[in-house]
Amino acid sequence: MHVADTQAAGGDGPAPKRPRTAGNRATPGRRATKKPDPWTPVLGRIPILELSPQQPDDLWPAKAFDGEVVPFSATVFKEGHDVIDAAVVLTAPSGRAVRRPLLPINPGLGRWSASVQVDEVGAWTWHVDAWRDDWGTWLHDAGIKIPAGIDVELMFEEGARLLERVADEDSRGADAAALLRDTAGALRDRTSDAPSRWQMVTAGRVADAIAVAPIASLVTSGASRTLRVERLRAGYGSWYEFFPRSEGAVRHDDGSWTSGTFRTAAMRLPAIAEMGFDVVYIPPVHPIGTTNRKGPNNTLVAGPHDPGSPYGIGSAAGGHDAIHPDLGTEADFIAFLASARALKLEVALDIALQASPDHPWVTSNPEFFTTLADGTIAYAENPPKKYQDIYPLNFDNDPAGSYAEMRRIFQVWIDRGVRIFRIDNPHTKPLGFWERLIHDVNASAPDVIFLAEAFTRPPMMRGLAKVGFQQSYTYFTWRNTKEDLTDYLVELSQETADYMRPNFFVNTHDILTPYLQFGGTAAYKVRAAIAATSVPTWGIYSGYELIENVARPGSEENIDNEKYEYRPRDWAKASMFGTTLAPYIARLNGIRRDHPALVQLRNIHFHWTESEHLLAYSKHLDAEFTGTGSPDTIIVVANLDPHGARETIVHLDPTAFGRLPDDTFTVRDLITGARWEWGADPFVRLDPYAEPVHILLVED
Repeated sequence: MHVADTQAAGGDGPAPKRPRTAGNRATPGRRATKKPDPWTPVLGRIPILELSPQQPDDLWPAKAFDGEVVPFSATVFKEGHDVIDAAVVLTAPSGRAVRRPLLPINPGLGRWSASVQVDEVGAWTWHVDAWRDDWGTWLHDAGIKIPAGIDVELMFEEGARLLERVADEDSRGADAAALLRDTAGALRDRTSDAPSRWQMVTAGRVADAIAVAPIASLVTSGASRTLRVERLRAGYGSWYEFFPRSEGAVRHDDGSWTSGTFRTAAMRLPAIAEMGFDVVYIPPVHPIGTTNRKGPNNTLVAGPHDPGSPYGIGSAAGGHDAIHPDLGTEADFIAFLASARALKLEVALDIALQASPDHPWVTSNPEFFTTLADGTIAYAENPPKKYQDIYPLNFDNDPAGSYAEMRRIFQVWIDRGVRIFRIDNPHTKPLGFWERLIHDVNASAPDVIFLAEAFTRPPMMRGLAKVGFQQSYTYFTWRNTKEDLTDYLVELSQETADYMRPNFFVNTHDILTPYLQFGGTAAYKVRAAIAATSVPTWGIYSGYELIENVARPGSEENIDNEKYEYRPRDWAKASMFGTTLAPYIARLNGIRRDHPALVQLRNIHFHWTESEHLLAYSKHLDAEFTGTGSPDTIIVVANLDPHGARETIVHLDPTAFGRLPDDTFTVRDLITGARWEWGADPFVRLDPYAEPVHILLVED
C-alpha cells in the first residue's frame, strides 16, 4: 500500500511530503510552526445527505403547519452491495418521539422518503438514522449462493450466528427468542437438505420475529434539523377582503358622505361567514392625510368629500397606532373583532409602513424619511406610478429608532386582539428588518401570522418567506395558461414548499387582470375554482362575487377604485336577481372544508390532456392522514377558455391517487352532483356557459 493509500484508509503511515513550490517554500532563518488542523469530519459511517425539508441555505428552519403531511427525505447510500435501511426520527415540541421507516423512492439515486403528519405547534427536531441491514444482506447473499451450491454451509453458519446474536434482545420476547434459537440450530443441521433449511428462514414466523427490530450494524445518525410547525391558519384558510368604510356608507344630496363604521361593517360579517370564509382582511384603518390626497381613480386633486387612500396614513388625528375617527373608536374596533370571532372569523389587519405628509412622524421623527437635496421629503414612486400622498420610510437613517417604533406599532394592534397582519409592500423594506421583527413578535406571540404582499422579483419574494413571513401573495393572478399554471404550481408545491406558503388571491383592490376583465362569469368561476382547490389558502376581494370586471382605462385595476372612494354595494339586490357568485363561492369553500386532500399543498399531481385549454390535476391523501379512515381524492378538470366549449381526452395516472393503472372508478361532480364511471382515459367536455370546471370526488 502506498503512503497516500495508508492515509486515506486511516492508517498510521507517514504523511506524504508536500512538493516544494514558491507558495510553500520555507523562509530562511525561521522555524516552521505546525498549525493545528481545524478540520472535523462531517460524515458518519453511512452517508446521510440532502436532507428535506430544509431551507436552501439552511439559515432558518423549514416550515409546516398543524396537520400538514410533510415528506421527510434524505439521500442514503453505502459502498459495496450491502443492504441498508433508514428511518426518520422526530421529536415533537412536547418531547414526544416519533419514528417512521424511510422507504426507497429512487433506489438508483439512493433517495429515501416517508410522510409524517405533524400535529403539534412549535419547533420539531428531526434526523435520519441509517444502518447496515445485516439480516437483509445475509438473505440477499444467501439467496444467490445457496441455490447455486456455493459456500452453502458457510452461509447457513453466518445466518445462524445472526439469529443467535439477536435472540436475547428484550424487544423480541421469550417466544420469538426461542424460535430464533431453534432456527439457528436447524440451520446448522447438516442432516437436513439445503432447500428445507432455506425454506425455514424465509417462512413467515421467522420473518415476523425479525421484523420487530432490525438486525443492524454500522448505525449512523445524520445531522439534526428543525421544522417550525405553526397553527393551521398559517397554512390553510379562505380570505375575504373588504373596506369597512364602504359598508353602510351613505351619499347625501350635496355629494357629501357618511362613512361606514366598524359597527356597520360588522353587519356584513354574517354573509361573509355564510360563504365559508375563515379570514376577513381589512385595509389600514388609521387616520388619512389631506396633503396631496388622491381623488377618484387616482387623480391628483381630491374633492372636499373624497375620503382619500387608506394607505396615505397619518394626520392630526394620529398615525399608525390610531383609528380613523370616521370608523369609530378603539372600543368599536374591539367589538368588530368580537363579532368576527363569534362567527368563527379572524380579522387580518393591513399594515403599511409608510406615511402621509401629515403623519406625526414627519415632525417628531424626520429621520424616518429620506430628505432630498432641495430639503423636501421624497415621496413614493414605482415608475411609472407616483404616490405623492405617501412618504416611504428610510430604515437606514436611524435603524434602532425606526425599528423600536415599528415594533411598538405592531404590539399596539396585537394588544387590541389582532393576530393576522397583511403587510403592504414588504419588499420595499430591508429584509433584515422583517427577519428581526417577525422573530421578536413570534417569540412572545407565536400565533401571529404575517402575509407578505410582495409582487416583486423571485429572490425578494422568496427571501421574505425564508426569513419568517407565514404566507405570500404570488404571481397566480397572471398565470392563466395551462403551461403557466402547471409550471407555477409545481414550483410552489415542490421547489419552495419547505418555506413559502402561497395565498392565491384571485383579485385585489389593485389587480383586475385582462382574463377577468373580458372573461365574464365563466372566467370568475374558473379562477376561483382553481385557486380554491390547487393550494390550501386562497382569497377574493369584495365585488368579485358581483363580477365587477370594468377596469380603469389603460390599467389592471377596477374603475372607480375603492382605494380612493366609498363603494357601497347592494348585496340584497344581487342576491334577489341571482347576479352573484356567492352560492358558487360558498360551495367551493364547503368542498374545501369537507375534503382533507385540499388542506395540503404538496400533494398536487398534474395529468396530461390533449387540449391546451383544459387543465387537469388531482389531490390525494392516504387514509392514514384523513382522520376518517378512508382515502380522499379530488380530481379537477378546468376549461381555461371562458368563451367556448372545449373537449378532450384526459389521460389520468390512477397510481397518483392509490389506484392500479387499469382501474375503473366512480367520480361525482361536487358542483352539479353528476356521476360518471371513469378509467384512465375519460372524455371530458366543458362548456363555460354551463359549468367550466369539474371538481370530482373519487367515490370507490
